[in-house]
Amino acid sequence: MTKPIWFTATGDSFITRNLPYRDQAFQELSSLLHRADVRIANLETTVHDHEGYPSAQSGGTWAMSPPSVLQVMKDYGFNMIGWANNHTLDYLYGGLEATERYLNEYGFVHAGAGKNLAEAGAPRYLECEGARVALIAATSTFHPWWAAGDQRSDSIGRPGINPMRYVMTHHITEEKLADLQAIAEATDINAFNKLLIEEGFMNDPGKEVFLFGNARFMVSNQEGTTTQPHPRDLNRIVKTIEEANRRADYVIVSIHAHEMKGEAKEVAADFLPVFAKACIDAGAHAVVGHGPHLLRGIEIYNNRPIFYSLGDFVFQTEAVTSQPADFYEHYGLDHTHNVADALEAMSANYTRGLCVHKEVWESVIPLWKMQDGELLELELYPIELGFDLPVHRMGWPKLSGDTSILEGLKTLSEPYGTVIEIMDGIGRVRLSK
Repeated sequence: MTKPIWFTATGDSFITRNLPYRDQAFQELSSLLHRADVRIANLETTVHDHEGYPSAQSGGTWAMSPPSVLQVMKDYGFNMIGWANNHTLDYLYGGLEATERYLNEYGFVHAGAGKNLAEAGAPRYLECEGARVALIAATSTFHPWWAAGDQRSDSIGRPGINPMRYVMTHHITEEKLADLQAIAEATDINAFNKLLIEEGFMNDPGKEVFLFGNARFMVSNQEGTTTQPHPRDLNRIVKTIEEANRRADYVIVSIHAHEMKGEAKEVAADFLPVFAKACIDAGAHAVVGHGPHLLRGIEIYNNRPIFYSLGDFVFQTEAVTSQPADFYEHYGLDHTHNVADALEAMSANYTRGLCVHKEVWESVIPLWKMQDGELLELELYPIELGFDLPVHRMGWPKLSGDTSILEGLKTLSEPYGTVIEIMDGIGRVRLSK
């Protein structure tokens, strides 16, 4: 029997400000995190001082943080970082390369991005007392050109993130499909796609699939929209897990996924549970999700935890210090305006967007114990990120006594058959004996 290992993980760290002091709230969180041997965060920003050009497309705001924020993350206690997400290439390849360099300088084990697909998708290893732990990080939310590319004998690879693509299909009745085909014919929306197919630059989707622009439609009596993992990415990540399982005692998969089911942001898109369970089946010991900036449910699958989203840990998107001209132009602003003007335009003077939704500023930190690959305990500690504070001070986490956060997570987890018991301000997942 091997030594028990404790794990903890957090949601997004969109950390853009330094913290020159370590107050009681910081120390309490740091003490909690240090109870674990393995302490994992998702870094949802680039780290550099204008060492990359701003991309023409970003993950929302363009995220750039001073390297000193990594010392804050280190002082919290994190020792493993996933950084595959929708902000990784906000500042193109220069920003990616600088972020990687600073992560190395600060001594983090990190995964999810790199100079090519082999590096971006590779497992990274943490040496613990009594165990070796692998981290694999991927994202399903990204601009297509952000995906890292494979190397070949005749071509170098492409820097980027470890992609977990998915295939979305809209299912409608035969009558509605006929209407859609008529609209396509009248508008020529498919004209360019037809040309691409004829010239060999695009594959014919086949008779079962009708493309309306870039959207896939199929005839079905059961109407709705489904998503499935892209088989190439799924198979590649599964093989990586199988390799890591032969080289480590534990394998953790970090997945950044904003995609939702319909309009229910708190419910993951169809492909995510399929992906997560495939990871567990391949040998992963936990799947840690994040992305939508709020909590999603927890599932215990084959006695291993799947966190569909852990929300936010640090969230300071309103504290970015600069934005490229594209951001200003999007809101009808020009060079005479400043960052405060742009952020207020985006949020309609902070009356809309993420800043007005309380659930965005609440989360949990899970602490779980495993031994010989089996889950023995899973505790949940609520945190809050300052929803009631002025916008410029929001975003730092602290432990919370608000059990409604746990009650909400309990409700979100019930569809997965997960039972969370709440006592003394802590949630505990009831595990099968």
